[in-house]
Amino acid sequence: MRVITGTARGRKLRTLEGNDVRPTTDKVKEAVFSIIQFDIEGSAILDLFAGSGQMGIEALSRGAKSCVFVDNSRTSIEVVRENVTATGFQKQSRISNIESANFLKMSVDKFDIAFLDPPYNKGIIEASMPLLAEKMSDRGIIVCEHEKGLVLPEEYGSMKKHKVYKYGKIEVTVYRAGNGDEEE
Repeated sequence: MRVITGTARGRKLRTLEGNDVRPTTDKVKEAVFSIIQFDIEGSAILDLFAGSGQMGIEALSRGAKSCVFVDNSRTSIEVVRENVTATGFQKQSRISNIESANFLKMSVDKFDIAFLDPPYNKGIIEASMPLLAEKMSDRGIIVCEHEKGLVLPEEYGSMKKHKVYKYGKIEVTVYRAGNGDEEE
């Protein structure tokens, strides 16, 4: 796993081991960043269910202002810390070892872009989205990576479903603040 482009381009990132983890493939990561490429510069990012932190780190490499990495796994948080340090993004990063719902209930931050890639088939996106929608800025974008066939609601608060992208066994549902009609 590596950073695709930007200031940390080509840097290798440590990944988690085991059957319980499913890092975003380079193909899906490239597609996601192609979708949001004009929205990243200067953005406040949330990498919820951060895993290795690769999505937030990619955003920082491409000019995001800051990123909050959240994961309830201590092992994941250790990997995120290593990867943030290896890429030199410590000053722009905040790393929280906390369960996602608790983070969303307690946080006072507003985010411009949020990445959600929780464990599949557990209803976690559906449970997280109402809380997350309240934390998004008026130009907010939420990128949900999930299992094929999961149909998410058309809206959560001010976040409207913009488009669903399909990549084999993975789908990515993108929500945008407002009417969702913005061009990519």
